[in-house]
Amino acid sequence: MADYELLKRLCEAQGISGDEGDVREMILSEVRPYADSISVTPLGNLIVSVKGKQPAKTRLMINAHMDEVGFIVTQIREDGTLGFSCVGGIDRRVIFGRRVLVAEKYPGVIGGKPVHLLDSDGRSKVPSPDDLVIDIGTSTRAETEALVCPGDSVTFDSGYEESHGKILARAIDDRAGCAMMIELIREGLEYDTVFCFAVQEEIGLKGSKTASFEIDPQAAIVLESTTAADFKGVPEEKRVCRVGKGPVVSFMDRSTIYDKGYYRLAFDTAKELGIPCQTKTTVAGGNDAGAIHVSRGGVRCAAVSLPCRYLHSAVSMISKEDYEHALMLVRALSRKIAGDEA
Repeated sequence: MADYELLKRLCEAQGISGDEGDVREMILSEVRPYADSISVTPLGNLIVSVKGKQPAKTRLMINAHMDEVGFIVTQIREDGTLGFSCVGGIDRRVIFGRRVLVAEKYPGVIGGKPVHLLDSDGRSKVPSPDDLVIDIGTSTRAETEALVCPGDSVTFDSGYEESHGKILARAIDDRAGCAMMIELIREGLEYDTVFCFAVQEEIGLKGSKTASFEIDPQAAIVLESTTAADFKGVPEEKRVCRVGKGPVVSFMDRSTIYDKGYYRLAFDTAKELGIPCQTKTTVAGGNDAGAIHVSRGGVRCAAVSLPCRYLHSAVSMISKEDYEHALMLVRALSRKIAGDEA
């Protein structure tokens, strides 16, 4: 049984790109007793080396990113409200009216001009963040300045729930990957492995670009969440992947063409384990593999993702069964890659 309490705590932690400190400290407290070496890079990546029962035949790095999408305060206005910008790719349709947490402790709401004051043209448009504010309930600039300053982080304020075999939470992308790596570290490994908990994936793969250069792996497995568009009205070829149909192994996205041998190995391994496995039916998105696979002389990469509805929103949804199957697949796949079976 997977440790869902661990996943819950990670999803509830605050950590937009560039402000991952609280998430990193939480992960450190979990992995420190099992690590043979730990380092925090100048950019903030957490690199954890764990010795297995035997040396790895292929130097393997397993990677997941700690950061989440969110917002950053850009200005404080005369009426006490906050101007803001998005950090990472957020669908503008999910912003208006959302509860947020500013500077990790001040609740607020994202608001804008009331609908009854909009003309017909304005009602049909999705508002830009430039037309919205964050309201924390203060009434003057001075009152707000005593609490908040430009550069403060803002996250969606939503909890963690389990319902009908599904998990609903913010920051599943990619705290689920972090949780899986912690579970692998705690249970012990067959081969020496390096784990990279990366920063700033959501704003351009910054952390993994530097970490992979430092670690210099021969192979990498990237753990992620990927968009599932399995909705009525979406053509079959556009659904990308489906929640409940197993972990997703990619052959290509917008930043990476994945190693073909590892791609086949992942599906062969899933078949051996008797678990479902699927691929992305659309070349879309991207993840830290985009930086890792071109590091130094090149790195053979595989990506194992969780199919996830409502990605980059206040509440994402994954299947508990998919999570458990992904953990099984990564456990077995990492053993084969580190043992040079592909």
